[in-house]
This record gives sequence, C-alpha cells and structure tokens, in this order.
Amino acid sequence: MNFPALKITFLGTGTSSGVPMIACHCKVCTSTNKKDKRLRSSIMVQSTTTTLVVDTTPDFRYQMLRENVNNVDAILFTHPHKDHVAGLDDIKAFNYFQKKAIDVYANELTQKALKDEFYYFFAEHKYPGVPDINLRLINEEPFLVGDIFVTPIKVWHLNMPVLGFRFGNFSYITDANKIEESEAIKILGSEILVLNALRNEPHISHFTLQEAINLAAELQIPQAYFTHISHQLGLHEEVTAILPAGNALAYDGLQLILN
Repeated sequence: MNFPALKITFLGTGTSSGVPMIACHCKVCTSTNKKDKRLRSSIMVQSTTTTLVVDTTPDFRYQMLRENVNNVDAILFTHPHKDHVAGLDDIKAFNYFQKKAIDVYANELTQKALKDEFYYFFAEHKYPGVPDINLRLINEEPFLVGDIFVTPIKVWHLNMPVLGFRFGNFSYITDANKIEESEAIKILGSEILVLNALRNEPHISHFTLQEAINLAAELQIPQAYFTHISHQLGLHEEVTAILPAGNALAYDGLQLILN
C-alpha cells in the first residue's frame, strides 16, 4: 500500500502529572533543559491535506498555540483517562474558524466517558458556542481520515483496553504494559515505533524503559522513541546517553518526516 508523506509532531511527552510536577524540586523538575519540560502526551499527524491529533490533553490549547495549528480535521482517542481527554472543549475554536463539526474517533469505552464528561456537547438544546463534534465509533478495524490510513492496535493498560495507532510505517502506543501477539503483528514492519516508558522501576500499568527497549528489539523496529515519561525516569541528556542504538527519548516539539 502506498502511504502519503506524513509529518509527526510530538505535542507532549509527559505522564499524567507532566514535567515539572507541581511542588516537586527534584533535579528533573528543576532542570533548565527544554527537553525536560514535558506536557501531557499527544501527537499530531499531518499529510499535505489532512491534520489529525491523537488525544486532547489538559494542555491541548497551549499545544495548538505553540505549534501554530490553524486547522484540525479529526481527533483520535486512545482511552478515556483525564490526561488524554480533558482538553476536548478547546476544539470549539476550530469549530468557529473552520465552520464545521470535527470528527472524533473513539472506542465504546471512551465514547461513554466523553458523553459523561462533556454532556453539554450532546444536549438537545445546545448553549451557543458549545463544541460541535461527529462522534465516530472505532474498534480494531482500519479506517481512513482524509488521506491518512489508520490501523488501530489494541493494547492493555492493566485491565483497560487502550488503542494505539499505526499510520503508514509509524506506530504510536501510549499507556500500555501488555500487547497481545495478535495485535503486535500489526506493528511489524514499522520503521518507527513510539512506546510509553514511564520510569525505570516496575509499574502496574505502564512499560518501564527497559521493557519498552526490549519490545522494540523483539519487534525488530529500526527506530524507537519513548514517551509518556515521568520525572522519575531521569534527565533527558543522562538517559539519552545510555540508550542502545536505535532508541531515543521523544521530547515536546520533536518532528519526524515519513516519506
């Protein structure tokens, strides 16, 4: 299959608390290195004609302003946790300037959470200026957003099903600590894989850095990037210095071009 050229922008690479973490004075949270400043995890995927965002974090408004984004065609959700959905209300600015509803793709679990959290989106008589969305149900079947072909990848965040996504030869997985073999097959052949790597110590629902490194090696991925990083992982420069070849920490604002 021929895929369009894509630009991937990391809008945020931090865990639910972000980095720096409120009230923390550790060496990571007090670092002056911009790569140690991490908003909540999200990416933007763009072809020449289509722009989509994966997850609307609590930092969504600032992320859009920082990257000077003027148009969003669709939002894709991985799962319903607050650090991945809280910024959805801010799409109303795109509604206003684009003069149309925005397509929002989510599984059944996430759709239920969105309807509860943003109940006013779905009211029979809407308050003026309320965000306007087209809610579209997805599961593990591939679909198209404009000219971007999307393959969902079901992973597990402890006991919660979470959707990762493959766009061409780029696969993105956040908030996971288990991938079943039947779903891992969908990642094979990716040139780039993004995985969550929360910290070095074991965690109940996230991959550790070493687990993420091992999985990328097992899947024979040429280049892996790690995201959803906490301040506990360490300084960006120090961790980068000890990573094996073909592995790197993602950082906010990082852009990748896939031809």
